[in-house]
Order: sequence, then C-alpha cells, then structure tokens
Amino acid sequence: MNVYECLRSRRTVRHFSQSEVSEKTLNRILNAARWAPSSRNQQPWHLIVVRNRETLDQIGKTAKTGSFIGDAPLAIAIVMENADQPGMDAGRALQQMEIMAWSEGLGTCFVTLNTKEQASIAKILHIPDELKLITVLPFGIRSSDFKGNGTPRKPLSELVHIESFGKFMPPAN
Repeated sequence: MNVYECLRSRRTVRHFSQSEVSEKTLNRILNAARWAPSSRNQQPWHLIVVRNRETLDQIGKTAKTGSFIGDAPLAIAIVMENADQPGMDAGRALQQMEIMAWSEGLGTCFVTLNTKEQASIAKILHIPDELKLITVLPFGIRSSDFKGNGTPRKPLSELVHIESFGKFMPPAN
C-alpha cells in the first residue's frame, strides 16, 4: 500500500481480534514514532508498551472514552519530557504510529483523556510527575466485524483558500 492510499483508507478501529501483534510489527510502529519530526528535534517522547491484560483492563476502565483499550492485545502510551510543544510533537508521533499500524493491517483509535484520567493512568504506569502522559493508543488486528466505511469528507473547495482566507479553491470537475 502506498502512502497516499494508506492515508486515504485509514479508519478508526475500536474492536480488535485477540491475536498477538508480532514483535516485527510492534518494532515498525515504535520506529515510526521514533522517526517523527519534533520541535527543534528534541524527540521528547517516551513510549510505554503495555501488553499485560490486567493493566490494559485498568486503563480501559479509567479512560471513559477509551474503554476499548481493555479489549486490545496491545497499547502504547506516549509520554512527553520537556517538550516545547507537547501536543504538536506527540501528535506527529501518534499519527505516524497510526499510519504505520494501518499499513501493517492493524487498527487503532486516538483516545482523548481528560486531566483526571491522565493522572490516574500515569499512576497505573508509574510515570514520574515531571513527565506528561498525552494518551494511550490501543493496537490490534481489526476484528472480523470491522466495517470501516469511513466518514464522508468535505471537498477541498470547502477547506482550501487560495492566497488569502475567503478565496476558496474552485470545486473539482
């Protein structure tokens, strides 16, 4: 699958088979994060790989919008250290992990955590106070009932402005 097709076809996945994620695939996902660009090339992330069933269940019970983490065979927490732009830098690494996972036949879902959930999960994962947990991404092979039709996207003519705001790109023919 080429990059364009991977970006175009990627879908959010919340239901996973219980099949193990291979070490080779996991390493490719971790390297995708490692190769992500970061502000001033600080590479401020730490990645915590979680496979322990009890820990995944605890995280799933803590994350209100991410209960499906408890059903995944694997999750990766992204933690930032001394980042100038923690959200921006984490987002770059997270997106690269998502795209790599999709290209390897896996699915994932970005989970938004509130401050209280971040603090609770940070304790579960023994993250030092001076570091910032951004989120926990579940990974797994898409379950057999995965439909993944995707959400319709706005056309470029509604999103792209030419030269200045308000001068929209003409609709495609």
